Amino acid sequence: MKTLSLPVRFGLVTSAVLIAYFLILSLFNKHINPAFSFFNALITGFGVYEAVRLSKFQLSDSFSYGEGFKTGMITGFVATLLFTAFFLFYSTEVNPDFLPELMQTFNGKFKVDIGMVTFVVAVMGLATTVVATLAVMQLFKNSRNISQNK
Repeated sequence: MKTLSLPVRFGLVTSAVLIAYFLILSLFNKHINPAFSFFNALITGFGVYEAVRLSKFQLSDSFSYGEGFKTGMITGFVATLLFTAFFLFYSTEVNPDFLPELMQTFNGKFKVDIGMVTFVVAVMGLATTVVATLAVMQLFKNSRNISQNK
């Protein structure tokens, strides 16, 4: 249970930061510009980094690549799940005109519904989670180099 509490906590914080960033963008009507969503990857990556870093600090000698990878994936999964739920709520209840405005960014070339956009948001979040976790684990994995004693 203790091994799950850390990534869940960091997932909650990461999702809160993602939601706050989205709401700040919406104040300036920049949330309809997809280019700003690239910063979401940095937020998610930082959340994964901090969760894995603290996990390695707490487990020290028993820390393994698998344990760090699991921590990063759970952190990103929780953050993605909560942000996707928020996105669905925002798109349907808070600002129903959001999707038509977003599609105008693409000159109205695409006809999509809320289910498709929500699915894309979830897939993008999960893909970001996998990439961020793999990248972060390169920093925190235990080295097996023979020449460590130099």
